[in-house]
Amino acid sequence: MTTPEPSTPATATDRVHRSSAGIAGGVLLLAITLWLGIDAIVAGHGRTPWLALAAIILVIPLIVAFTLRPAVQVNDERLRIRNPFRLIVLPWGEVAALRSGYSNEVVDKSGTKYQLWAVPVSLRARKRAARQEARNAADRAAGASGGGRRGGLGGVGRLGAGGFGGGVPDGATRAPADRVMDDLRETLGERGEKESAQGEVTVRWAYEVAGPALAGAVLLVILVATG
Repeated sequence: MTTPEPSTPATATDRVHRSSAGIAGGVLLLAITLWLGIDAIVAGHGRTPWLALAAIILVIPLIVAFTLRPAVQVNDERLRIRNPFRLIVLPWGEVAALRSGYSNEVVDKSGTKYQLWAVPVSLRARKRAARQEARNAADRAAGASGGGRRGGLGGVGRLGAGGFGGGVPDGATRAPADRVMDDLRETLGERGEKESAQGEVTVRWAYEVAGPALAGAVLLVILVATG
């Protein structure tokens, strides 16, 4: 069950997961938007500065919402999900499952699903990790068979690749998003039944994002309608 109660703030002990690609893209989009918008305000004539101002007020909150804002904050008591327009706090005792497919999501015990915007799935990264793991498995197999024929020399020759026989630890080549989900599942398994990790799910709408964007949209509509 979700309620619009104030959510628990992040603390210094949280593990924070964010999308580095999303942050980089957001910074780039903000720079371009401000450059074009300010140029239009300064050099524009007639209604152009006002239209540019309205567009900036509308677009900047949306860029921030979808690129810089998303984050997943984790500690021993709860999972805090900061999505573009909502802030969801789930005590571990209320988390039923963590699912990975074409997107990563958490399901609470009422069956409600929440997407993890800060942990986007990259099919390319998964394929790259699968290819690397296949190569590592082949290297381990070759090292094991070669080590039996050459004695200790074959093992010593492959130590630099990750230990005896050149093996890479299981899971070391998983895609970054999948490693994050593995970490969340491990924490759920360890903390889900703890008394300190019980409570209610809380959901708060991000009015600080939606409000400015709505104001910019209204201003833009008025300017276009009265033009």
